[in-house]
Amino acid sequence: MIFGNRNSRQMPQLNTASLPDLIFTVLFFFMVVTHMRTVTLKVSFRVPQGTELTRLTKKTAVSYVYIGRPAAAPGKGKAASDDSQPASGYGNNGFQMQINDRIASPSDIAGFMSAERHRMSDEDRARQTVSVKADRQTPMGMITDVKQALRKAHVQRISYSAEKRK
Repeated sequence: MIFGNRNSRQMPQLNTASLPDLIFTVLFFFMVVTHMRTVTLKVSFRVPQGTELTRLTKKTAVSYVYIGRPAAAPGKGKAASDDSQPASGYGNNGFQMQINDRIASPSDIAGFMSAERHRMSDEDRARQTVSVKADRQTPMGMITDVKQALRKAHVQRISYSAEKRK
């Protein structure tokens, strides 16, 4: 009897010709799906909780206003205090408002909204929404000041961000 043929079988080689196509497809998928943050947050906030929430549909027409306590600067243990900007403006218990990448006051909202309108297309101008992302401990007086400034800037839609109550 001849037993030599039993070990002569070899495993067929894996065809890797389509591997680069697969890798580029996965890379393209993640490039499309991921959202890159364009604003560096200088305030920290914990949004309030709610039960009757809706999602914003067209995010290109949304401008964001952040209200919270000053965020800790990288490499520092306590909250950052930017000496070039006024702290909380007018006694809001250490809360600050951020528009884009700078600390602002409600009086700066009109200029910001004008610049945002020029940036948007005509279709987005009609649907322009301002989303206020405020800390749950923000004084109501500060939110009212922001709301009044948005009203003077002719903003028709204001959205308040919250997370789903668990």
